[in-house]
Amino acid sequence: MPVKKKKLVIVESPAKARTVGKYLGSSYIVRPSVGHIRDLPANRLGVDVENDFTPRYVIPEAKKGIVKGLRADARAAGEIILATDPDREGEAISWHILEALNVKGSIPVRRVEFHEITKEAIREAFRQPREINQNLVDAQQARRILDRLVGYKISPLLRRKITRKGLSAGRVQSVAVRLIVDREREVDAFVPREYWTIDVELDRERGSTGTVGEKVTATLHTIGERRAEIGTGAEAESLRDSLADATYAVRDVRKREVARNPSAPFTTSTLQQEASRKLGFTARRTMAVAQGLYEGKDIPKEGSVGLITYMRTDSTNLAASAVEPIRAYIGQVYSAQHVPPEPRTFRSRARNAQEAHEAIRPTSIERTPESVRRHLTTDENRLYRLIWQRTVACQMASAILDTTTIDIDAVSGSAKYGLRVSGAIVRFPGFTAVYEEGRDDDAVPRDEEGSEPVRGLPDLAVGESLRLGAIAPEQHFTQPPPRFTEASLVKALEEFGIGRPSTYAPILTTIQERGYVDRHERRLRPTELGKVVNDLLVEHFPEIVDVNFTSDMEERLDAIAQGDGAGDRPVWVQVLTDFYLPFEETLARADREMEQVELAPEITDEVCETCGRLMVIKYGRFGKFLACSGYPECRGARSIVTKIDVLCPSCGGDIIEKRTRQRRIFFSCSNWKGDDVADSCKFAAWARPAPCPTCKTAMMPAGKDDAMCPRCSPGVASAPGDDLVEEALSA
Repeated sequence: MPVKKKKLVIVESPAKARTVGKYLGSSYIVRPSVGHIRDLPANRLGVDVENDFTPRYVIPEAKKGIVKGLRADARAAGEIILATDPDREGEAISWHILEALNVKGSIPVRRVEFHEITKEAIREAFRQPREINQNLVDAQQARRILDRLVGYKISPLLRRKITRKGLSAGRVQSVAVRLIVDREREVDAFVPREYWTIDVELDRERGSTGTVGEKVTATLHTIGERRAEIGTGAEAESLRDSLADATYAVRDVRKREVARNPSAPFTTSTLQQEASRKLGFTARRTMAVAQGLYEGKDIPKEGSVGLITYMRTDSTNLAASAVEPIRAYIGQVYSAQHVPPEPRTFRSRARNAQEAHEAIRPTSIERTPESVRRHLTTDENRLYRLIWQRTVACQMASAILDTTTIDIDAVSGSAKYGLRVSGAIVRFPGFTAVYEEGRDDDAVPRDEEGSEPVRGLPDLAVGESLRLGAIAPEQHFTQPPPRFTEASLVKALEEFGIGRPSTYAPILTTIQERGYVDRHERRLRPTELGKVVNDLLVEHFPEIVDVNFTSDMEERLDAIAQGDGAGDRPVWVQVLTDFYLPFEETLARADREMEQVELAPEITDEVCETCGRLMVIKYGRFGKFLACSGYPECRGARSIVTKIDVLCPSCGGDIIEKRTRQRRIFFSCSNWKGDDVADSCKFAAWARPAPCPTCKTAMMPAGKDDAMCPRCSPGVASAPGDDLVEEALSA
């Protein structure tokens, strides 16, 4: 009797392979492709622009061993199941795997997709296999070729015209840089305008309990019939004198009930924004942590299990199978009053959003942050808690506030003034018992007219007289538009319809590694290099860096994915043709007209340890570094130190961010002087250490939510909780 062949399941990562393999049993063999196994060549264009943009894919040297192993597994298998991620990128990886295996017609091949790595989701997906969706593959292929054409054609031109190494242009990254440069110039051009406000502290003639003393502070709102606009200190002083002689009485009291609704569950964009606001995570850090939560973590009695659904999505939908357990949990843990009559539904605000997929949520609401806390790193814990809380809150009842707006008349001789104060009291917390969305640091809570911060108020009555306590004029100046943070830039890209969920983090990483943008106190600022490159692109390639053009191209790519359009040629080929013909003319003209640019090196106050000269910032293939200004006589160079505002638990030195030769980030003490130096501090960790809120020392054990500070908590070991990464230090 012939031996039944096993089914070969191919996923992207080893971690995902372990988790999926646990659920499938002995009839399956699960192998990882470790990402893409084919791509366009690194050292040439790889696209035949004369022949319908035919791509020439190659298998990189580093992936040849993986492909060889997959081919051997495929020959021994009875069926191949492609279980890569449920998006265009995942669909394209499946297609490339199939092309590389070269098994068409000789063995059954199926595609499955699941949005969470749980037993139920995987088994359901395997019950509903399908063919590879060529429309999704075509859309991803068109994007890849489009980006290759822009990057491979413009980048060499920039390198010829600007005296800097490592320059590049990109269809989306260059638009992101333009947004940052344009905002910086708005800031530079901004002229502050002086203005004044006047707050008046008033006492009730007699409090509700018969005692004098209930106070209210109102703001000057109107002068006569016009809105109060005070431009100078002299005007403020004149008004102050007039208000000092005024009589005060309550003219109107408006009370109303206001319902605040919860935010939608997380999309990729909103997760990156909220993790930036609340956790201080970069977009790349957020996605790296989310990837681990999605692919699977070892949980006692469960083994490896995916804790969240797929993290690259622009949908705010939740599966009905997930909503009911969430509502049941809310009723059990909080109260029936916290459960709205009907499940909440949300619609994405993102332009070009794909609504078919799910939002980011826990795979089981019963896995509370507390129940998995000891099995996750600090970063995983914090991000999982954020996702869990947001998911629960999105299905909870609205918060109910009782808001009050009080208008007060001030009469001083023939002059009449209007004062206003607003306040709010939470009558029912609703979803805020679990979670409230973070705000950008320039946002403050406002009353219903957006005029002033909310506050609590005494119960005043219409006609009630008030007694003047104090008058406080205050000078202000209008503020320039805020510089982008990573969170607000991602929000802008999403609102403009630029990029996709999978591209936000790589865009932000690339523009910083290229030296076009720096981060200062979480704000993104263009470097001089970024401004020069942007200005050249705006002058010579205006469409490439135009927000609307880039957004319209995203819509055309979405149309390819949806199978829209028909004609003699494939739609993706027509999209590339429409782009490339005018682009080629623009490129030739730019090559003729673009002037040579000589950038002066950026001098720092760092001193070369070899010769004592000042060092300058230079750009290499791995980003910025410090080099001696005396080059080539002196070849002194060193990496740029990035402090993370955390102190070493071993010696109290600054912990700094470093990179291995493979570009992997790790963290070590700035007092490391070499493994063979006696007084060299050996502290190092792969995970970003969490600071003690009191003294900023890295808390121990690293990676746990219940970490304690070795300085503030006597008896806590000062050695790092993570494995010491000596190989990283030596690298």
